[in-house]
Amino acid sequence: MLDVRDDGGVRVVTFDRPEARNAFNFALYRAVTVAVEEAATDEGVRAVVLTGRGTAFTSGQDLGEMAEIAAGTAPPGIEKGFRGLLDAVEGLDKPLLAAVNGPAVGLGFTLLAHCDLVLVAESARMRAPFAEMGVPPEAASSYLFPLRLGWPQAARVLLAAEWLSAAEAVQLGLALRVCPDGRVVEETLVLARRIAGYPPAGVREIKQLMRAPHTDAIRRARAAEEDGFRRLLGRPAAE
Repeated sequence: MLDVRDDGGVRVVTFDRPEARNAFNFALYRAVTVAVEEAATDEGVRAVVLTGRGTAFTSGQDLGEMAEIAAGTAPPGIEKGFRGLLDAVEGLDKPLLAAVNGPAVGLGFTLLAHCDLVLVAESARMRAPFAEMGVPPEAASSYLFPLRLGWPQAARVLLAAEWLSAAEAVQLGLALRVCPDGRVVEETLVLARRIAGYPPAGVREIKQLMRAPHTDAIRRARAAEEDGFRRLLGRPAAE
């Protein structure tokens, strides 16, 4: 389900459901949330790297569980998994990196906008299929994608639901660079280790200063997206 290992001062969190293209079910949401929360409080961890096992980064929400949520037949509290993960990611004051080893769909794409540094494998590509599915975007991507990609490209990926290539992700500023297939984790770790070698208090202060102007806007966007989801699917708000 999830592989967590420490490499010096770097915690590597690997989504490990390759048979499901690393789709997020409630158990994986919870496991990643715990891993990120523990990294936040572990003084030995100075940076976190997210990646996927096998050929995909993550295909996003597990469609079986999403259908249950939409139908109102999912177990109570299941939606807290998604919300809890985003809370943990937003609350992490240490550098968060992503090594995108393959396709990143839905949450796999929107999660990247919360990362401080993203490296992508040459064959990786990203897609946000929300318009095609008839649902609003998620994870504050309605705010972060226009901010990171620019309005026309954000409209392209959110309204037209088109694929974004690895090269385009770099060109548009979402990712730092393209890596040869099979080397993206290794190259991300090199960068993460460099950051982990710097004085941690200063690194955390820099990250906090960089994100401070956007914190309130991200929270508002998440709340508005959840409200839109409830309106479109006719569901009551989750507690």
